[in-house]
Amino acid sequence: MKTRATYEELLGLWRDQALLASCSAVLGWDEQTYLPRGGAEHRGNQLAQLAGLHHEKVTSPRIADALGEIENTDLVATSDSPEAANVREIRRVVDRLSRLPRTLVEELARTTTIAQQEWSLARRENSFARLQPWLEAIFVLKRQEAACLGYVESPYDPLLDEFEPGATARGLDAVFQPLRRELTPLCDAILGSSRRPDPSILRRYYPVDRQRIFSDVVAAAMGFDFEKGRIDLTEHPFCTQLGPGDCRVATRFDARNFGDGFYSVLHEVGHALYDQGTDPAQYGTPMGETASLGIHESQSRLWENTIGRSRPFWDHWLPLARQLFPDSLRDVTTEAFHFANNLVAATLNRVEADEVTYNFHILARFDLEKALIEGDLAVADLPDAWSGAYQKYLGISPSHDAEGCLQDIHWSAGLIGYFPTYALGNLFAAQFFEAASADLPGLDASISKGDFADLLAWLRNRIHRHGQRYRASDLINRVTGSPPSHAPLLRSLRRKYGRLYLD
Repeated sequence: MKTRATYEELLGLWRDQALLASCSAVLGWDEQTYLPRGGAEHRGNQLAQLAGLHHEKVTSPRIADALGEIENTDLVATSDSPEAANVREIRRVVDRLSRLPRTLVEELARTTTIAQQEWSLARRENSFARLQPWLEAIFVLKRQEAACLGYVESPYDPLLDEFEPGATARGLDAVFQPLRRELTPLCDAILGSSRRPDPSILRRYYPVDRQRIFSDVVAAAMGFDFEKGRIDLTEHPFCTQLGPGDCRVATRFDARNFGDGFYSVLHEVGHALYDQGTDPAQYGTPMGETASLGIHESQSRLWENTIGRSRPFWDHWLPLARQLFPDSLRDVTTEAFHFANNLVAATLNRVEADEVTYNFHILARFDLEKALIEGDLAVADLPDAWSGAYQKYLGISPSHDAEGCLQDIHWSAGLIGYFPTYALGNLFAAQFFEAASADLPGLDASISKGDFADLLAWLRNRIHRHGQRYRASDLINRVTGSPPSHAPLLRSLRRKYGRLYLD
């Protein structure tokens, strides 16, 4: 009875820190959507103060004492019980933050808040020089963070572990090398094919107000609950969960680029469906949190690519799109529109990259951020190194920094170790969809009717509701019956793009 009481006290304390973290999330969302430029410094001070208070709560002696009283008791003897999962993951976070000085946590929050605003201006002005001192400061701080956390092989490892628990640079290399080896000849064959879609279809005029209507209708059909979430505009699309019943998606639209806005919405709503699918009764505890960023990305990539770029999807949704954009789509067949949305081309923009080349964008960033954090690459040399990485992986180089190393916000936000989770998400999404297709024999037919209910229920029962009960590799094994593998992704790409470009 005493152990149970201590456990309930622990959960109460942990929910307190989650409430404080949600306040920071609200300010972060506002920063990316409505904050005026002049408020950046003050917002940095606000977030630094909250980060310090959050650090103080997580590292409080009472939480550490409660963990010590519960661990190794019968309450947590069953490894996959909610109690065991909560205690295990709380211990992980407490141990991590206890190694970080509060001053470092506050300075990271302050610096990255201002740096994100500077990134936005640097990108618009095509001025790496404007962002360079902020990136230099961030990588110094992140090296300090890695040193405090400790590592065996690379300072990259403890930073990666924040997003993908248990992952290491060496482990990612073991996954990415065979992916690159098998993906390269497929990509070369597709790029060399004489069959090409007409991408100009997507560059016709699509009024932004109608794009928003279309995106909202599709998001609702996917299962996004607008009573518990909203979609706003921003410069770099994102999704954030502010608390139970409050999930925020932010995206951008371009009247001359239909895919940019629409697929950003599908991607971010995929994230939102995962957040909205966690158990609200478990909010504030690890059982109410998502498993890892790789698993999170699997959900966004599944909806964006596996579903949203499929022929059954457009069999249903193109007629509505024609009604909203009659001048642009009146003469376009479903076959041509589907093909245009599956253009494979070596391009410079990660967000707009196709399924086949996308992982090369991630491999380039993985190489660069490892080199930056390990001290093998100076921030000042990043533009040239970026060009070299793109030449290596995609055979192209940016003509200016706005389409090169300034295109992503992640490093300005201090998210070092985040990028690899996009590639892991692609692998996991293909593996999950294979399992879902086996369990739901009529899945393609349902998608062609705009009916996603069975798929969403499958994802929620198999993945979303488990929270952090399982680590990513264990979850994948339980859901699919196999350990994580690049093979399902290669099978999916060969099947789909073979039909479009090679058969």
